Amino acid sequence: MTQHSTETQHSTETQRADDAQRTTGHRRYTDVLREQNRSDWDRAVQHRFVDELLEGSLPDETMAEYLIQDHRFLDAFVTLIGAAMATSDKAQARLRFGRFAGMVCGEEDTYFLRAFDALGVDEDARLHRPDTAATAGLTSLMRKAAASGSYPAVLAVLNVAEWLYQDWAHRSAVSLPENFVHREWITLHNNEDFDQFVAFLREELDRVGPGASGEVEMYFSQAVGLELEFFDGIYPERDIA
Repeated sequence: MTQHSTETQHSTETQRADDAQRTTGHRRYTDVLREQNRSDWDRAVQHRFVDELLEGSLPDETMAEYLIQDHRFLDAFVTLIGAAMATSDKAQARLRFGRFAGMVCGEEDTYFLRAFDALGVDEDARLHRPDTAATAGLTSLMRKAAASGSYPAVLAVLNVAEWLYQDWAHRSAVSLPENFVHREWITLHNNEDFDQFVAFLREELDRVGPGASGEVEMYFSQAVGLELEFFDGIYPERDIA
């Protein structure tokens, strides 16, 4: 891409964000959505699981259970990205989603397989460990949004899935955990490319979300609540902070 086309694209995306801010009283629409769900959002970002992951103190069995459950989303999540490509009204957005799908199916999936090997998680555990209620709920929500044919609905779920993870990953200190299982899960969600993708997701939802606010708010709220439940579900009930 040339410098001129990059600048033009940036200008267009900035205008979209400005337009969305005007529709919500000079506040970004995505900021309004997060504020509507601030309690659960902050509890997820500041969860005990996140604290222990960033410290590098998360027990192997807890990280293994988390990754087993998170890996269950892969098919539904790729389907959701495919729905974003199918329903978007912009060719450049479809290309952006396509590049992200390649990363998820390549670099991120490879991380899971390496981490499972390091943690001693065999194929039987990966495939047959029962889903937690939150895992089942998130998978169902992703598939529901993907099947809706609604670009704003798809964006609402994608924004929570990626923006909330970016938020907690940016809590990380300069010194990252030595264990690659912890370190790379953090850096997958705290790097320049990922930051730019989250910015793109927010700009798209700022652009199209206000016109479907009831639907967007429903999907966004359900996704935030399920992300918090997902972290809670990794621990025995008595240990949830």
